[in-house]
Amino acid sequence: MIMSKPLQDATLSVGYIAKRAGVKVSTLHFYETKGLIRSWRNQGNQRRYKPDVLRRIAVIKAAQHMGVTLQDIKETLDALPDNRTPTKKDWANLSHRWRAQLTKQIEYLEQIRDKVDGCIGCGCLSMTQCPMYNPDDVCGKSQSGAAFLPSNPDAQANHEKTDKIDKNH
Repeated sequence: MIMSKPLQDATLSVGYIAKRAGVKVSTLHFYETKGLIRSWRNQGNQRRYKPDVLRRIAVIKAAQHMGVTLQDIKETLDALPDNRTPTKKDWANLSHRWRAQLTKQIEYLEQIRDKVDGCIGCGCLSMTQCPMYNPDDVCGKSQSGAAFLPSNPDAQANHEKTDKIDKNH
């Protein structure tokens, strides 16, 4: 009788990991280039993964679903000892780290939601209805665009972080 290795000792192909994780093979390659997951090549030059990479990918996908940037995910996962796969306790700590960021995003979206019905903030279509922000359309004379909509301070920071990670890899 032939016995198979326990799953913990197995190495898994890129195709198997992609199927089990519900992502494309190209996504796995992308995650590797960003330093989020690791693989190695066997003697046949095939990319191989440890089974615990599935949990790591699940954490990445869950964090992305919450709106966390890949750079923030990477920084948080890098803080784990020996680049290990997150445990349930680790997930509680990881998600807690992202809580403040998510709260800011929610507050920003609530601001936009509350203003979207009354003013588009552009200074051109609200001349008669927006005397507080733009009396007599004075901003329309000096600038165009959505001058009065609240800006997301984290959006620029996240954009800069994304640029940083792209330049480092």
